[in-house]
Amino acid sequence: MKKFLACMMALMLMPFCVSSFAESEDLPARIDMTKWQYEAQDDVYWQVGLSYAAAPADSSAETMGIFVPGAYFTGTDNGDGTYTCTVNASGAAGPYTAATAPLILPVNTPGYSAMAAPTGYTSSMGYGSISDYTGEGIIVLFAGARGRDAGAPAGVTDFKAAIRYARFNKDLLPGDMDSIFTLGMSGGGAQSALIGASGNSGLYTPYLAAIGAVMTESDAVKGSMCWCPITNLDIADEAYEWNMGNTRSGLSEEEQTLSDGMALAFAEYINGLGLTDENGTALLLAESEEGIYQSGTYYDYVKDVIETSLEHFLNDTEFPYTASSSRGFGGRGGMHGGNFGGTEGGFAGPGNGEKPGFANGAMPDPGGERAQRENAYEETDGITRTESTSSALSLSGTYETKQDYIDALNAKGDWVTWDEETNTVTIASVAAFTRALKNASKGIAAFDQLNPTQGENILFGYGDGSGAHFDAILAGLVQGSEYEAAFAEDLAKRDALGSTVDVRLSMYNPMYYLSPAYAGFRTAEPAAYWRIRTGINQGDTALCTEIDLALAAEAYADGIQVDFETVWGQGHTEAERTSSSTVNFIAWIRECMK
Repeated sequence: MKKFLACMMALMLMPFCVSSFAESEDLPARIDMTKWQYEAQDDVYWQVGLSYAAAPADSSAETMGIFVPGAYFTGTDNGDGTYTCTVNASGAAGPYTAATAPLILPVNTPGYSAMAAPTGYTSSMGYGSISDYTGEGIIVLFAGARGRDAGAPAGVTDFKAAIRYARFNKDLLPGDMDSIFTLGMSGGGAQSALIGASGNSGLYTPYLAAIGAVMTESDAVKGSMCWCPITNLDIADEAYEWNMGNTRSGLSEEEQTLSDGMALAFAEYINGLGLTDENGTALLLAESEEGIYQSGTYYDYVKDVIETSLEHFLNDTEFPYTASSSRGFGGRGGMHGGNFGGTEGGFAGPGNGEKPGFANGAMPDPGGERAQRENAYEETDGITRTESTSSALSLSGTYETKQDYIDALNAKGDWVTWDEETNTVTIASVAAFTRALKNASKGIAAFDQLNPTQGENILFGYGDGSGAHFDAILAGLVQGSEYEAAFAEDLAKRDALGSTVDVRLSMYNPMYYLSPAYAGFRTAEPAAYWRIRTGINQGDTALCTEIDLALAAEAYADGIQVDFETVWGQGHTEAERTSSSTVNFIAWIRECMK
């Protein structure tokens, strides 16, 4: 692992100044301010079909729409269904004015899929409706983008180009162009995190130039909203086995050896990563009598995340409580988190005898709506899940008291202890939790499959829809096997711009920019605000993924605010403790804008 990190540190750094690359002679056409259309019911001026790239790789994908609250424009009817608009400097909507309004960029790309550009006025943008946001004074940048079939870094490149295009037109548009926020779930949450971490990264310069993006504007954003981000892909296979490998059964000797090897590699990775908690305590893994490196301060931190999540579920939930989902918990719950320096109170983590703190309150999920949305993601993201997604425990029905719920958790063996007087939860181990409620739902390896057909394999393919290997650690573990040659061949390939997969993987790894263990540390301009939410029992990625991302972002620099929570009772969905994802995202933007 030390050799692997040394290789990462040796990657050539590229400058991230936005003016470091010559402006293309051919620029995208500026917005024609005589071509706006108006949706009277929602009071929104809008345009679609705006090409943000002068030399698009896929002209059907690389266009965008812009949706503006009506108050921010003065529109003159052209008599043909279009309007000529100018910015109304005195216009106000929600808590904002035409000068202070934030902008959002939805990243609706489950499984790193393509995102279709709007072709007309649309009520839905994947995360609520357009009017949910414009009604609160927020401008919506709705961009199409290439997907995993085009190969990384196509998707993030396109979203960056769209951001640059909006700023290219800043003298024509209302809004605070320094206040752009991204939001996404799953693969979209990952790409939202990437946009947030990689602002103005020089690694993207040749890819932006190749599609004729505006090179003199910034693509850095103010905030990044990430629900269940499937990210940190350089170590995702290994994290998966460390966290959930114990839930596998019926493995062959070869498969068990790979699982154990990946789990061990994750421990080596963590011990070289340099993570610390909010008190400065180094988070490390240590050898243990049971399992693979299931001890140490990092292990205690993960265990505390789980315990705190359940504590707040019990504290916030009214009993009798009826579980509304068969996926382990039910459709609602409390969450771990606090705030890593956000607005709901300081984060208290392992090592100081306290638990994370945050506002109370839980709301029901009528009809299991979040569970239905989780199913919808799994049906559309094109990700292979080869094992049962049900956990060992299936909680359903009504629990009259909190103790009834605890008894249900312990139905197949005691692993949860709850002190009613102090509402303190202790679990026997991380492994006990995963065996009960967070089973592996993907085969070995979860992201870089030995037969490279997983969604992430396609992502790191070369634009023809075929998969390629990308996990250098796994490549080392399969040496001497039938897979060795295929891994070696794929890791040596170069894309059309001459990049090998390790460079493209770095571009698609937020930790590359946020962690001092990587060569890309401080070569980009990360977002100042992060909001990360995950359903604690999802089987799509390790709990370590969101924990490591949150810790690295928080430690990056003073002033960066990270609002991180894990939600008990939810899986792979837009996990929220209270209210809805849209309402909470809008409220978070308001806090960031103060």
